[in-house]
Amino acid sequence: MQVLGSRILVAAFDGWNDAGEAASAAAEQIDDGTFDLVHAVDPELYFDYQWARPTLERDQDGNRSLRWPSARMQRPTGTAGDGEPRLWLLTGTEPARAWQAFSAEFIDAALSEDITGFVTLGAMLSDVPHTRPISIFASSENAEVRDALGIERSTYEGPIGILSALDHAAEQAGIPALSLWANVPHYVQTGSASPKATLALLDRLHEVTGVDVPRGTLATEAAMWEATIDAAAAEDEEMAAYIAQLEAKRDTWDSPDASGEAIAQAFERFFRRNGEGPGEHKR
Repeated sequence: MQVLGSRILVAAFDGWNDAGEAASAAAEQIDDGTFDLVHAVDPELYFDYQWARPTLERDQDGNRSLRWPSARMQRPTGTAGDGEPRLWLLTGTEPARAWQAFSAEFIDAALSEDITGFVTLGAMLSDVPHTRPISIFASSENAEVRDALGIERSTYEGPIGILSALDHAAEQAGIPALSLWANVPHYVQTGSASPKATLALLDRLHEVTGVDVPRGTLATEAAMWEATIDAAAAEDEEMAAYIAQLEAKRDTWDSPDASGEAIAQAFERFFRRNGEGPGEHKR
C-alpha cells in the first residue's frame, strides 16, 4: 500500500527554502496548466511588502496591474485510475509573519481536500561538487513513512523555514509527511537556476510517490548548467582546486551529505554563511 496514499500535496516555496530555484522549478514542472485553485491566502495577513514586494505589470494593451505576493493550493483536474496517486500543489512566497496561522489555514484546506500525504520540496546551498549527482536528503518524523520508504529521521536542530512548519502541522493533523531537500553547490553564482537539482528532486519525488512528472528539457538544461560551470572552473585555478577537494570528499565519504548528521551540519553552515534565520531577512 502506498504509504502516502493517492492524494498527495506537494509544497514548494520561493525564498530561503529554494536555493538555485530548484524546488520552485520542480513545482512548475508539476503544474501543467490544468490545475484548479483550491485556496489562496490574503496577502495582507502574512507578507512583508518591504521584503516580498508587489510587482507592477502591464498587459498587451498597456493596462497595468499589481501582482501581490501570494500562496495558494491547487488540485489536479480530470480523473485518475482506481488508486492511482495524484499530486496537489501548494506554492508561493515564504510568509514573513503568522506562520502558525498560515500553516493551519493550508492544513485545513488540505483536510477539506482529503489529502492523504504531504511532501515538501526544498533546496539549500551546500559544500558539494556540481560534477557529481545531486544528493537529495529525504526525512520524515513519521515512523510508518520511514519504514515504508527506507528514509531517515533528521537529527537537525535549529532555525527552520516555512516548509518545516507546514510539515509539522501536517503530522499534527494526521497527514503523513516527508521532506525532500536538494543540495546545491554553494559556489555557483547566487541566484542562478540549478536545473540539475530540480531534476534530482523530481526523480526522488517519483520514487516516493509513484507519480512520474514530465521532465521536459530539464536533462538538456542540466547538462548545459554543468558545462557552463566546468568552463568557468577551467579559467579559475582556485575554483578548480576547490571543486577537486569537494569531489575527493564526496568520493571518499560516499555522499556524507545524504546522512541525517550531515544535513544538520549543512543547515548550520548555511546559517553561518548567511548570518540570519529564515524569518530574519537582511535589508
